[in-house]
Order: sequence, then C-alpha cells, then structure tokens
Amino acid sequence: MPPIRPDRVNSSHAACPSRFAATLFVACCILSGCTVGPKYHAPATPTPAAYKETPAPGSDTGDWKVATPQDAMLRGKWWEVFGDSELNSLEDQLNNSNQSIKASFENYMAARALVREARAQYFPTITVGPAISRSRSSGTIGGGAASSGGTGTGTAGSAGETTNFFSLPGEVSWEPDLWGRVRNTVRQYQSAAQVSAADLENVRLTEQASLAQFVFELRGQDSLQKLFDDTVASDQKNLELTQALYDAGIDQKISVVEAQNTLQNAEAQAINVGLLRAQYEHAIAMLVGKTPADVTLAPKHLDAVPPPIPMGVPSQLLERRPDIAAAERTMAEANAQIGIAYAAYYPTLTLSAGGGFESSTFTKWLSWPSRFWSIGPSLSETIFDGGLRRATVQQFVATYNADLANYRQTVLVAFQQVEDYMAAERILSREIEKQKEAVASAQEFFDLELYRYKTGLDPYINVLTAQNTLLSDQQGLATLHTQQMTAAVQLVEALGGGWDKSQLPGPAEVTQKPPADQTTKQQ
Repeated sequence: MPPIRPDRVNSSHAACPSRFAATLFVACCILSGCTVGPKYHAPATPTPAAYKETPAPGSDTGDWKVATPQDAMLRGKWWEVFGDSELNSLEDQLNNSNQSIKASFENYMAARALVREARAQYFPTITVGPAISRSRSSGTIGGGAASSGGTGTGTAGSAGETTNFFSLPGEVSWEPDLWGRVRNTVRQYQSAAQVSAADLENVRLTEQASLAQFVFELRGQDSLQKLFDDTVASDQKNLELTQALYDAGIDQKISVVEAQNTLQNAEAQAINVGLLRAQYEHAIAMLVGKTPADVTLAPKHLDAVPPPIPMGVPSQLLERRPDIAAAERTMAEANAQIGIAYAAYYPTLTLSAGGGFESSTFTKWLSWPSRFWSIGPSLSETIFDGGLRRATVQQFVATYNADLANYRQTVLVAFQQVEDYMAAERILSREIEKQKEAVASAQEFFDLELYRYKTGLDPYINVLTAQNTLLSDQQGLATLHTQQMTAAVQLVEALGGGWDKSQLPGPAEVTQKPPADQTTKQQ
C-alpha cells in the first residue's frame, strides 16, 4: 500500500481534518507505550566475605594499622588522612587546575549534550519557508493594417506581464516512538553520559593519587639527599683522619687514596639524587596545571608512617570504584543498543502536516482565502534487507556480552589491587622493622671498625667495608619508607578514594541543561 500523501487542497473544498488527526494522535499515544528489546538488570558478582590480606587480630604488622570499624569508608578529601598540609594545598590546586581533569569534564558535558540531542526526537519538527518572487513573461510585437478614411495604422501586440508571488508555507513532521527506538536511544546516551561521569571521577582519582605518590617520592629523595650529605661529611672526616695518620707515619698512602675514592663516590651519589627530585618536582607542577618554573618545593625528608586506612567490607568495593561504575553503565548502554536494533524490525510511522498562505498580491497574502493545507500519515516497513537487522541485533548482543566480561574482569582486578597493596603494606611494615635492626647493627659494626682502625688494630679497608654496609642499609631503609607511603596511596586509590556510586549523576541529572558558564567556549 503506498504512503498516504493527500494532494494539496483548498480549505474551501476540503473536509475538516480535526477528527482524523485526533483519532490518529490517540492511536499513536497508545502504541507509544510499547518498548521492544531486553530489560536491563545489573549483573550479580560474587564477592568475598572478607579481604584475604586483612591482618588477623594480634598479628605483627609493624607500623601498619587498619582503621576500625572494619566497615568504615574514606569520604571526600581522602588525602587529608595523611595529615600533610603541603599535600593538602597541592591537591586543592590540582582539583582546580589539572588539565586532564578539565578535558574529562568537557567530555562529560559533550556526553550530556548528546542526551538532549536524542530527546529532541520525542518532539515534532516545525519548519517555515517564506518566499517572495517577482517575474516577467516575454512579450511579442505584431503589426496589422487597418483602413480608416484611407489611413493605415500599425497596432502593437500584447507586451510581457510582470507578476508577483507571495508564499508563507509551514510544515510539521513527527515520528511517534511506537516501539521505543527513541526511548532506548535516550537511555543509551544517558548511560553513556554516566560512563563519562565515572570516567571523569576515575581520571580525578588517578591524578590525585599520582600527585600524592610524587610528593612522597620527592620526600624520599630528600631523605636520600640528607643521608648522602651526612655520608659525605663523615667521609670527609675519615679522609682527614687517614691523611693525618699518613702524615704522622702511622698509616700508608693506600689508606688515603681509598678514603679519597670513597668520598668522591659519595659526592657523586649525592649529586645524582637531585636528578629524580627535579623530575618529581616537574611532574607535580604539571599535575597542578603550572609550568615547572612556577613550582618550587622546599626540601623535607620523609618521616611519616602510613595512617590507619578505612578498608570497608569487600561488597562495598563495587560501590566505591568509578571504573567499576563505568563498566556497569557501559553494559546498560549496550543493552539499550539491543533495543534500538530490535525496533528496526517494526514499521515506522511519520505524521506530517503542511499549510500556509500564498497569493499573487501582497495585500491578500495573509488573508483567509489565501490559505492552503495538507495532512497525512506515512507508513514504511522494510520487507527485505538481506539479514541486516538480524546481524545488527547479533552485533549488539555480542557487544553486551563483551561488556559483561569486561565488567567482571574490572571487578576482579579491583579486588586484586586491594589485596596487593594490603599485602604490600603488611609486608613492608615488617620489613622496615627488620631493616631498622640491620641499620643499627651496621652502625655498631662501623663504629667498632673505626675504633680498631684508630688504635691500629685493623687496616682502613675494614672501615670501608663497614661504611659501605652501613650506607647500603640506610639507603634500603629510606627506600622502604618511600615504598610504604606510596603503597598506602595506591591502597587508597584501589579502594576508590573518597568516591562512591551515590555521587554518580542519575538519568535526570545528565539530561538537564547545564548552566551557561559551563557551555561557554574557553579561550
């Protein structure tokens, strides 16, 4: 059956379309309640009752402690748990000026705009096209003879005529959402906007955690700098001692050379520490949205210990990580795409109406007799597409299944990361305790050898051996302290920081028009 498209008719001869239009509108409203495609349900994911690496009551975990109660959670500015005022100030600058966060925010705003674009399909499209034209037809000149009183006179034929045409046509077109195609499209973009919002929070958390890690790494380099500076001062005294003993004829020249070499190596290592420190400082400047020339951090050696970190229970992890929320919303987006693909199996109805005014004279342009109108529906259905629709549905089903697997993998990775960093905190804390004992023993070893050297019992080479052992153990302890603090930051990041799923904007929020200051082009 061909589409119903009535020809333009003059209102003075056409029947009133009100009853026909009203009947068609009511039928469309009834059918618009139908939505094809599968309903979305968030997948169930098994979670353990407790973390494997949770310290048992009374167990030896060194300096590391788990906050109580066990179901407590970090909130808001999670970095404040470390009690570092300089870190707090830098994190506030990052939240205001970090360019990666700003880029992710604009991506989120673009995703919200797509929701409003999809919602526009709920409403009819109205167009007008006023036009004014002026034309002139060609004229012909003819001649003839007439005799009147013996006189012949030529007469001119009809000349070209100039005509005007004034028109003000308008058209309304609407495609009712009979099978939920538009509704599923809106749901798809709403879910996509929520994915973008979760990605924004994930970027924010990643940048915040990176800043905290760089700060502690920089402090670790300051601790190493102090260690090597102290070592250089000690080596200088040892060189002066060996030189004095050599000058007195008590020691040999080789001891002086060995002392000089030890001092020079220590000075080179002290200089080398500045390389990583400079790079960490530059990275911090980048994170807070400044050039390296604008950021200078005063030296401050690392002397903090990890604070008690609220772990919560494993089931809360699914609500606290923005990457898990993004993976779950991606599944909802894919489910809506399946519904859109199913809607292609059903016919499409388009309602259109046109009308306006047209006249050859301006004074009668907008008069009632100059009106015209037309109205009618158009129904289309695909009879054969070579399996296109079936393949499209299968494509989106496969996409959904892949997103489901990615979601479950994201959950598994989240649990792995939490367990990894809990184990790191527990093991590093115990290792630090043993390393402190090793440093104390190495210090005693060095003091005894230095005394034996001064009294002539041992050669200077024994002092060098003891000194190198002490320096190595002290370096190891400083490195372990840095690793412990960065592992604490990584544990907080693995737990989701201070975020939880309740902060994810809902469908209504991502659909709202943002304030004007958020849609202004930046310079």
